Amino acid sequence: MSRRAAGSADDGSKRATVKEVAARAGVSTATVSRVLAGNYPVAAATRVRVQRAAHDLDYVLNAGARGLRQTTSNTVAFVVADVKGPFFSLIADGVEQQATEEGRLCLVCTTHNDQARELAVINLLRQQRVEAVILVGGTAQTPEYTERMVKLAHSLDAEGSRLVLCGRAPLAGDPDIPQTVVEYDNEGGAFAMTSYLLSLGHERVALLGVERQSTASERVGGYRRALESRGLAFDPDLVLPGTHSRESGYEATRQLLSSGQDFTAVFAVTDMIAAGVLKALREAGVRVPEDVSVVGYDDIPLASDLFPALTTVHVPHEQLGRSAVKLALNQEQHPVQHIRMGTHVMVRDSAGPVGAWRAGVAR
Repeated sequence: MSRRAAGSADDGSKRATVKEVAARAGVSTATVSRVLAGNYPVAAATRVRVQRAAHDLDYVLNAGARGLRQTTSNTVAFVVADVKGPFFSLIADGVEQQATEEGRLCLVCTTHNDQARELAVINLLRQQRVEAVILVGGTAQTPEYTERMVKLAHSLDAEGSRLVLCGRAPLAGDPDIPQTVVEYDNEGGAFAMTSYLLSLGHERVALLGVERQSTASERVGGYRRALESRGLAFDPDLVLPGTHSRESGYEATRQLLSSGQDFTAVFAVTDMIAAGVLKALREAGVRVPEDVSVVGYDDIPLASDLFPALTTVHVPHEQLGRSAVKLALNQEQHPVQHIRMGTHVMVRDSAGPVGAWRAGVAR
């Protein structure tokens, strides 16, 4: 059988696809598109493999599709809940810097924590054939949501694009899901911070700002694991829900103070929440850290400017954003498409040894 009969031909047989070329060459579909379009530098050995695979399969690149790809292939998209939060903006800065160095434009799309909107945005970006769709931050991964995301990941891959999960866990299920994952040790950071408070003598640590998202649940997991490692019981009354905002931290702290709960430290799941905690304690006449220790998570620039300067968990924001772009656009140079970055406790002035203060006494 000739190559033409096996692939695409005038005789009506099935045309070879870009995925088949990629599989034969052992590269991504994005690499195939770049080699055949000739608009991006690719290693010589990789180029030869792709060209040979295309020749063997008699693959024909659709001229119209090629023209469309060439008008959109210099773009990556950054999809985030909002652009107001410093956590997101710091990662976005890393994405933009790396995209610029890679000769790409960067689009920013917001979802307002609406999963339906997120899925719709990704589908629209797929139609626009952006080179990478970078999702930042946690989400509630229901089975239905995960199923939809897996389908979109495969659809993006078929178009020569890439789904990138930045600061969130990989999609569960088939290990062959085409995804790039750049995460950080979320649970480990919470474990380290809670352990630090326990080492200072705090056994009643309130956890504030827990949302129904994967990042928040991982922080709760680290908090619980640290308590259990010291033989301490998990008290759900010390875990207060809320959004990741200063206002939420303020209101949750007032609620905690009026509840009569016994606590000597507050672990805010973000630094913005911690800023609200400090304000509420200051208004209540509670000294930090002499009466109550306060710690946060993220280590945004604001953390060192608070009074007292905030002890928090450092997250490598810029490196997360840069790596998300670098891995997605250079898959042939980075065959490992799942990395996890470390976190560590940044000790400042807002946490100290446990004192004699109790919530009941302060009231």
